[in-house]
Amino acid sequence: MGLRFGVDTGGTFTDVCAYDDRTGRVHIHKVSSTPDDPGRAIVQGVTELLGTMDDRRIDDVTYFAHGTTVGTNTLLTNTGVSTGLITTKGFRDLLELGRGRRPDMYDPQTDKPLPLVPRHLRLEVSERLRHDGAVLVPLDEDDTRLKIRELRDAGVKAIAVCFLYSYVDPTHERRVAELIAEEFPQAYVSLSSTVLPEFREYERLSTVVTNAYAGPVVYGYLSRLRRTLRSLGLKADPQVTQSNGGVIPFDMAEEVPVRLVLSGPSTGVVGAAEICSAAGFPDIITFDMGGTSSDISLVQHGEPHVTAGMELDGRPIRSPMLDIHTVGAGGGSIAWIDSGGHLRVGPQSAGASPGPACYGVGDQPSVTDANVVLHLLNPQYLLNGQMKISEQAAIDAVRRVGDPLGLEVHEAALGILRVVTANMARAIRVVSVQRGYDPRDYALVPFGGAGPLHASRLARELGITTIVVPETPGAQSAMGLLMTDVRTDFMRTQIVALDPEGPDAIAQVLAELETQAGEWFTAEGTPADEQTLVRRLEMRYRGQNFELPIDIAGQHGLDAAALSQVVADFHEAHERVYGFHSNDDPIEVVTFRVQAVGRADRLELVTSPFDAENSDASIVAERDVFFSTHLGFRSCPVYDRGRLRPGNRLVGPAIVEQMDTTTILLPGDTCVMDEYRNLVIQIGAQQ
Repeated sequence: MGLRFGVDTGGTFTDVCAYDDRTGRVHIHKVSSTPDDPGRAIVQGVTELLGTMDDRRIDDVTYFAHGTTVGTNTLLTNTGVSTGLITTKGFRDLLELGRGRRPDMYDPQTDKPLPLVPRHLRLEVSERLRHDGAVLVPLDEDDTRLKIRELRDAGVKAIAVCFLYSYVDPTHERRVAELIAEEFPQAYVSLSSTVLPEFREYERLSTVVTNAYAGPVVYGYLSRLRRTLRSLGLKADPQVTQSNGGVIPFDMAEEVPVRLVLSGPSTGVVGAAEICSAAGFPDIITFDMGGTSSDISLVQHGEPHVTAGMELDGRPIRSPMLDIHTVGAGGGSIAWIDSGGHLRVGPQSAGASPGPACYGVGDQPSVTDANVVLHLLNPQYLLNGQMKISEQAAIDAVRRVGDPLGLEVHEAALGILRVVTANMARAIRVVSVQRGYDPRDYALVPFGGAGPLHASRLARELGITTIVVPETPGAQSAMGLLMTDVRTDFMRTQIVALDPEGPDAIAQVLAELETQAGEWFTAEGTPADEQTLVRRLEMRYRGQNFELPIDIAGQHGLDAAALSQVVADFHEAHERVYGFHSNDDPIEVVTFRVQAVGRADRLELVTSPFDAENSDASIVAERDVFFSTHLGFRSCPVYDRGRLRPGNRLVGPAIVEQMDTTTILLPGDTCVMDEYRNLVIQIGAQQ
């Protein structure tokens, strides 16, 4: 019987979760993150957790998965490698021109982000395809060799290759890769036909450049971590999370690092969806609040929403990913006063170092400090006593923003919470209201170290009436790594007019992608009974510029009945998103997608029998807590979550503490622990 490890690196803490097949127990451990070298905290966390498990060593680990923010941070901090670009003659400036729209329509002073490849490293070569793939201008190989040498002599570490219409025929791009291997074999090479075989040249160009820019950094990090784990005795092949919520081996991820942009938060959503679906809550909004940011996602019918891309720091990235919206609001987010004399919170964060003022190193007021001042957090220690903190340092820090505003320290702390709650509510409306979904129809699922601490205030702000707090919310993303599958995506842009009576043209393209997926399953050694295909068409009315993704039922083939259902689903989706649909306008399929999913061994959810409603045996302390200026300080019980049993009922105000987080029940809230040991909270009236 083996061990299965999931490790998630956050801005403040690195979470390690282990499932022991032998005992059926889940073990959780947290260590401070090491931003200068994230792998150091991973090794520390794994080693320390193994030290608490009797007779267990790293060579007992049969599955190791990791969620990382290395790629994302590389892009956000502009610390990638010097990158060159080879593109079709006449298109070198497309990376800078982008789309015609401004980042902020009403701010003429707003600048577009600087391109990741400066103009002198964007080189053109003679070649040109027509839109149908016919060769208009053959590739000039002699010219291409000269351009490769020019980039080599300029000292670039990576080269992106992006030709017009290469998604139709990648022959020219692949030949350039061969020439680079001959002339400059040390370069990291990224081809647009491999990274993103889709239309829209600007988005494809931006994505392949992003992949090349971050590629060597991600490659170096994953390869070093793999060697370190191997030297410690790990025999299993380590896996890393993709933005689509699945995992792939390190060596595959090193080739397409752009697919790891949402590596960190994606598995938390996957795990929450599975836990809440089992508990009877298939429609949820996940709220992952860590030390630096909050990640929001909507799950409907037990399935997370998937999107084809995102913008990161103003640069488009196209890659299949869970629809996760991030806002700079975390426990370490710093409170400050802007030039207009208004209280602001974030996006700057104290992070892991120096951390919130209560940690005893920094002095900037943070959201965590506000919670300590109000006694919503234990004012003496965190992590069940593993981490001592200073209440006085938190008070002194919060006063730095309260005094200039004429606010008493507790009023200032409440103000910080109100501002950060408004920031998070705005982020939730982006993934719900702005996409045609009413948040009141969903349960809120908070996790991360700070999620359950703020959930009740946030639910009131949005009109949500039910909160579901998982058993280990502070390590939910690490736990989710033990509940996800191996998956990868195959896609192709091919514009096909939709004929409900004749699905053959669409079925043919799908069949070709399904064949690629089958070859991938074979290479991965996935048994037939563990293979699943998720098929999706991106569709639009003829003449539109943007598409809507529509899933296809079944695993293989497409008949007239299935296509008719796809058309009906498209009309319904168009009505929900845009407020209208047309039964008369012709429809066309633009992009075909097939996701191959190989079911992995996973942590199985278990239930516990119900106990009595009375939860008094779980009370470990009483604490005076400042809930509002109206109520002032109010004494409330502090419960040890580890002592609560399914069926136990709690009435707010109350505090539930555990090693990885603190859950707050505001006055009027009620809570029951369900059979999966989730805390199911019903929001009461505002007091």
